[in-house]
Amino acid sequence: MTAAVRLEDVTGEAIAGVLEPLAALRLAVFREYPYLYDGDAAYEARYLASYGASPSGLVVIAWDGDRVVGASTGLPLWQHSDEVVPPLAAAGFDPDQVFYFGESVLDPAYRGRGLGHGFFDHREAHARAAGYRYATFCAVDRPADHPRRPADYVPHDAFWTKRGYVRKPDITARFAWRDLDEAAETDKPMTFWIKEL
Repeated sequence: MTAAVRLEDVTGEAIAGVLEPLAALRLAVFREYPYLYDGDAAYEARYLASYGASPSGLVVIAWDGDRVVGASTGLPLWQHSDEVVPPLAAAGFDPDQVFYFGESVLDPAYRGRGLGHGFFDHREAHARAAGYRYATFCAVDRPADHPRRPADYVPHDAFWTKRGYVRKPDITARFAWRDLDEAAETDKPMTFWIKEL
C-alpha cells in the first residue's frame, strides 16, 4: 500500500455522500471477468443506499487524494437480500451471528498494493466490534472454459484462503444479473466462503 492511498470507514448517512463515485466504480469493475455485469447507475445507487440505511452497515473507501479508487462493503447478514440468508440458515448458521461482506472493487491501477488486505482488515474489525461470530461472502462460479475468461485470469481463492476463509461448495446462492453478452438477466451460482472471527 502506498502512503497516497488511505482507507476510511464510512457508515450511516455519510454513505450517501459517496454513492455516485461508488456506483461508477462498481459498474466499471464488475464489467470485468468473472462478473461480466451489465448494470445501471440507478440500480447501483439503490443497492448501495441499503448500506447507509443500516446502523451496522459499512463501506470502506480507498481514497487517492479526493478520488474514490476502491471500496468494500459489509452488512449484518439478516439485513441483506433474501438470496443470502436461507442458504446459510439451512446450513446451521444463525443469521444474527453472521456479518456479510458484499464486495470489494478496486481501480485496476491500484491493485497489488495491499489494499485488498486492508479491506478485509477493516471489515473484520468492524464485524468483531459489533459482536459477530462469523464473516462470510459469496463468489460467482464460472466454468473453467468460459469463453470470456482471460488467459491470464487468476482467481482470488488463494488470497481468501490465506485470510482464513473456507470455501463451502455445499452452501450456495443464486443471483440474477445480465451479462455483457446477454439480452436478459440469468441466474448465476454463488458459493459461500466463511471465517470464524
